[in-house]
Amino acid sequence: MIKKQHLCDLNTCFLCTTCLNDWKPAVETNKQNFRVKKGQEIFKEGDPVTGIYFVYEGHVKVHKKWDNEKELIIRFARKGDILGHLGLEGNNIYPVSATAMETATVCYLPMDFFESSLKINNEFAIKLMRFFASELQNSEKRMRNLVHMPVKGRVAQAIITLKNQFGVNAEGFINIELARQDLASFSGAAYESLFRTINDLVAADIIAVSGKSMSIKNEDELLKLISKTGY
Repeated sequence: MIKKQHLCDLNTCFLCTTCLNDWKPAVETNKQNFRVKKGQEIFKEGDPVTGIYFVYEGHVKVHKKWDNEKELIIRFARKGDILGHLGLEGNNIYPVSATAMETATVCYLPMDFFESSLKINNEFAIKLMRFFASELQNSEKRMRNLVHMPVKGRVAQAIITLKNQFGVNAEGFINIELARQDLASFSGAAYESLFRTINDLVAADIIAVSGKSMSIKNEDELLKLISKTGY
């Protein structure tokens, strides 16, 4: 990562949108901005926790080792989102990795300052608590889906989730370019199964694909694939 100066506007990230205005000069003093290349790790699973990151520009994937050869993408982060917060658990290591999906800019805050921010900014602490609760619910649902939902339903759920998080562009494509391997990792599916499922969905005129871009042509049919399992 390359350290940069004066990239953050103090009005974008998870912290700055909820902290006290009087606290922002302290954020300005303690923050560090880094430019991250596509494919570069921001932090790695098992690394010692040193601080918390916020995405200022670009898309980042948060992922975890599934076994020796596979990874599971936990979520995708975009502008304003927090990274590294799972390191607050207390083991002092990051339990997940974060990797830039494109050239990105992140804002870094040392852990001691981040903890001070929690103590001073009640609204931020409450927002973070609610975010943790939402992440826990989503994680529990995903674990159930991995066990009970067939591949086609998991892929449909992944596509709907991406559309809801990132929206669509003027051409109707989901506003994130995603390699098929990343979509497989997000769906909890083998690459070969993901490839067949995407081809089936395209053939059924449910989605359209152009390179790494994807659009939904029949959202009702995707939702039916999800609802069949009861999850």
